[in-house]
Amino acid sequence: PVLSSAFQSAHRPRRLPITCSKVSKKKTAAMINDEGQMVDIYIPRKCSYSNRLIEAKDHSSVQLNIAHIDENGVYTGQFTTMAMCGYLRNKGQADSALDNLWKQKKAEVGQN
Repeated sequence: PVLSSAFQSAHRPRRLPITCSKVSKKKTAAMINDEGQMVDIYIPRKCSYSNRLIEAKDHSSVQLNIAHIDENGVYTGQFTTMAMCGYLRNKGQADSALDNLWKQKKAEVGQN
């Protein structure tokens, strides 16, 4: 059945005006030291290979410090930090990713 336009307009749902609530402009909580520098307790990390954000709940992620050694094999006191996200580790790609990253970084730090 075809309805008349008068019936359709009378039974069309009314659109109520949208009212915006007051937006609060609260500042986010941050740790600030005496010198005015922001010092947060939690600083999120990124995966060194995939650049994925490593969230606080990613309990399978690891962070490795790789020691720099001299030509005699003695630790020089320096190290390179690399982080691997849990996604890479679950896929079984963390070892090849770490190997590729170290090949790139090795030339920069002068390791053989």
